Amino acid sequence: MTEPIEPGAPAVSLDHLARMFQQIAGETGPGADASELREIALGFRRLLMTYRFGLDEVMTKVTILREEFRHIHDYTPIEHVGSRMKSFESILAKAHRRGIPLRPDAVRDALTDIAGVRITCSFVTDIYRMRDLLIGQRDVTLLQEKDYIADPKPSGYKSLHLILSVPVFLSDRIEQVVVEVQLRTIAMDFWASLEHKIYYKY
Repeated sequence: MTEPIEPGAPAVSLDHLARMFQQIAGETGPGADASELREIALGFRRLLMTYRFGLDEVMTKVTILREEFRHIHDYTPIEHVGSRMKSFESILAKAHRRGIPLRPDAVRDALTDIAGVRITCSFVTDIYRMRDLLIGQRDVTLLQEKDYIADPKPSGYKSLHLILSVPVFLSDRIEQVVVEVQLRTIAMDFWASLEHKIYYKY
């Protein structure tokens, strides 16, 4: 979760899409002409836009909970909240590595970490409390849960990962958008940051 979110909906131009295909896949698409590439570009533009909206939905929910605790309960279990959305280049590169067709529908069905929220809590009990509050909301669907707190990774990494689906109301339809939520304590977040630097830097 390293790339910051740029303000506004991400734009994917036809030329940019073609360059990314050439760089990542070594081709401009399987027999795709300019018209087909333009349709793919528009599809990815809409895909990234809906993920941005889905991320906003989850961030709003978390912000409301945080402010409610701060003003009503005089204590908030949330120390910090961050968010990120993968760049277009990162999405294409990951899809290519996994053998996923470079099409918006295929990417949407296969990748669950395009949009992500990280919630840092004070204590482990706060993590599970926030989990229950989030998935208890009527318009939030829990798709998957990975509890690396109860069952840490061999490296010592601990975190609670939730894959959530939230509705985004567009002008012509309702789109279910998948957002990954990671919940950690301050200590877990410190260890995860160190592990990431050691793994990728050294």
